[in-house]
Amino acid sequence: QVRLVESGGGSVQAGGSLRLSCAASGLTYSRYCMGWFRQFPGKDREGVAAIGSDGSTSYADSVKGRFTISQDNAKNTLYLQMNSLQSEDTGMYYCAASSGWCDPMLLIDEYSLWGQGTQVTVSS
Repeated sequence: QVRLVESGGGSVQAGGSLRLSCAASGLTYSRYCMGWFRQFPGKDREGVAAIGSDGSTSYADSVKGRFTISQDNAKNTLYLQMNSLQSEDTGMYYCAASSGWCDPMLLIDEYSLWGQGTQVTVSS
């Protein structure tokens, strides 16, 4: 059974940091492109960061310079290091996977596998 399980969310004050993890199981992790998405209440899910088959990365403009996506293929785990968090970063964060060779993608429709999400709350 293919599963993506996020963890690491929580509450933090503005300016603080969190590191999200996404543990993948039931798939050959190295054959997937991975991404992080977030969703604000009443809003559509949006792309935050993605990592492609060659390790290249892509970020939403709103998080560039603050967030870093990385992965550990040996652990089948995707990470999102979030620094200088702002109240506008509050939301549910999801990891997603797309099979095959790909560039880093921030479009929801490109991904077929999703985790259940982890909540990030930033207080000002």
